[in-house]
Amino acid sequence: MNWHVFSDTFSSLRSKNFRRFWIGQCISVMGTWIQRTTQTWLVYQMTKSAFLVGLLAAAQFVPIMALTLVAGTLIDRYPKRRILLITQAGFLVLGAIMTTITYLKIVQYWQILLIALGYGILQSFDTPTRQSYVIELVGKKDLMNGISLNSSIFNLAKIAGPSLAGILMVALGVAPCFLIDTLSYIAIIIGLLMIHQEHPVASHTPRHIIADVKEGLAYVVHHDNVKLSAELMMIICTLNFNNNVIIPIYAQEVLGRGAQGYANLLSATGIGSLIAAFLMSYLSRFGLRRDLYLMVALGTALVQSLMIFVRVYWLAMIFMVVIGFCNMVFLNQSNAAFQFSIPNELRGRIMSVYVLLNQGSTPIGSLYSGGLMDVAGGLWGFPACGLLALVLAVPVLLSHQRTVKQWLNT
Repeated sequence: MNWHVFSDTFSSLRSKNFRRFWIGQCISVMGTWIQRTTQTWLVYQMTKSAFLVGLLAAAQFVPIMALTLVAGTLIDRYPKRRILLITQAGFLVLGAIMTTITYLKIVQYWQILLIALGYGILQSFDTPTRQSYVIELVGKKDLMNGISLNSSIFNLAKIAGPSLAGILMVALGVAPCFLIDTLSYIAIIIGLLMIHQEHPVASHTPRHIIADVKEGLAYVVHHDNVKLSAELMMIICTLNFNNNVIIPIYAQEVLGRGAQGYANLLSATGIGSLIAAFLMSYLSRFGLRRDLYLMVALGTALVQSLMIFVRVYWLAMIFMVVIGFCNMVFLNQSNAAFQFSIPNELRGRIMSVYVLLNQGSTPIGSLYSGGLMDVAGGLWGFPACGLLALVLAVPVLLSHQRTVKQWLNT
């Protein structure tokens, strides 16, 4: 590879603080994906219900709907490293509980639901903090690159994590998977402890929390580019990011595959996402690509609609790669659209809106897709979500014709 291309692709890693943060996350997020894959498969094997799998996903993300906007105000008030140390320690404790009950073979569905709620509460604070922390570690010049490389962590983990989970579940059972997740949080805690900042961004504002929330929401509503991004996220993230709910049922009912087949399909989406993440890391030097943003928003909905015709394993793997690619580019550009040009004192609140739209909408999509598959079968999970997303996107794009034209001309 040409040295300049390599340097441009990984420019944000020149920051020692970001490098420590990034490496710690690489290990921690791998454990998280092993945990997610194992937990979903465990619940489906326990209940044989697509709806209860969807309810599990909803339980993890309902707290995000309730708490994320409030969390954004606290993120702007206190040092972000301190918040992350607290949330990561909380994840470690929940992982230890899950490990214990599975090793002792006393695990029940209601226990998993409660632990998922705990994860959701911590995620309400953890995710927007991580998203808004990047600019403090890399600076505005490398912000786009930092966002892309931060995304690459999650997609590398999406490839290796589910595949490793499938191997571990077949060879050793589910308990070792939860143990690995628990131990992985130690890496990010060490990385955070090694970060040194002379002047962390924190306002310690005495204002009322509700006033802070309103100020963040007002910024999103009154800036057309961010508003259109928010409305597209509301549709696409609700309907087209339900892989964890749809894929296990699709793998077993339509493709006749077990745990490893399910894990491989998840890994295929991760491969597509990873390709997209590194591509966007390189393209970050050219700034926002809003034309590409529109194409992948419609592209992921269209590809998922076409899944109605996919009933063979090798073709499903190809479609998963394409879906993963489109979803990654969409999230990357959504993140950049929210973070680019916003004032630092509002960053936590605005990124909390991003997280609310990205993850807080998951309960709606999870219950919709899970309930529909219980009635119509696993084949309809992707198409029902894709077709509805296309229908809902039309009035949104028509109501923003001027902004859409500007995006297509950039």
